[in-house]
Amino acid sequence: MRARLDSRDPRPAFDIYYRHAEQMQEKAALIVTDRAASRAVREIRGRMRGAGLGRLGNAIGSTSDLKEGRGVYRRGAGFSASGALYLRTRSERTVGAISAYTEGADIRPKRGRWLWIATDQLPRVTGRERMTPELYRKNGFEQKIGPLVLIRSVNGNPLLVVPQAGVSEVGKRRSARSLKKNGQPRKGQRLRQNLVAFVGIPRTSRAARVDPEAIIRAVLQQLPANFHNELARLGAGRR
Repeated sequence: MRARLDSRDPRPAFDIYYRHAEQMQEKAALIVTDRAASRAVREIRGRMRGAGLGRLGNAIGSTSDLKEGRGVYRRGAGFSASGALYLRTRSERTVGAISAYTEGADIRPKRGRWLWIATDQLPRVTGRERMTPELYRKNGFEQKIGPLVLIRSVNGNPLLVVPQAGVSEVGKRRSARSLKKNGQPRKGQRLRQNLVAFVGIPRTSRAARVDPEAIIRAVLQQLPANFHNELARLGAGRR
């Protein structure tokens, strides 16, 4: 039996192996954090749609070190990779709505004593704005439907009403129209005396409907297993 010892320094080969293993770990970390951020935003958007919030969740986006092309962040002997969720809008109204529906909110009027809530007889304004008495007047609805008059309801809260207006005969919502010049309702409409356009309330509350933090925690709990699986997949792909 003969044995042969290689007198060459093994460190270069080990360094190459170590760096290769490190690169595999970095790549796996970048991939799984990118997927985690994408999954979290999909889950949040889906929960928002399911909670009746329409496309409000589209204002939430995701990014990651992988998407941004930054690679991993090195610190000391280790490294980190991250994904992030962010708001894709600067609209104060949209940001406020997301905050209210994910954290809950107590809503009070910014100006004046009352919050004015539009009834479903009024048409919608363009865009995502909520109809207010100011927008009603600004968008010419005093001519399209009629001028607003302040009265008190039986519970003492104020109402803004249109003294006479036409509404759908079959109960169609958002159908309020002004009367014809002869004082008669238009075709397909009937006369409504004191059509309630806005109800005044001192405040209102919104309960949280979606818990993004719980969704993110669930995604984070799966990161170690996902990292292990991705590392195994990358290793198998190099054989």
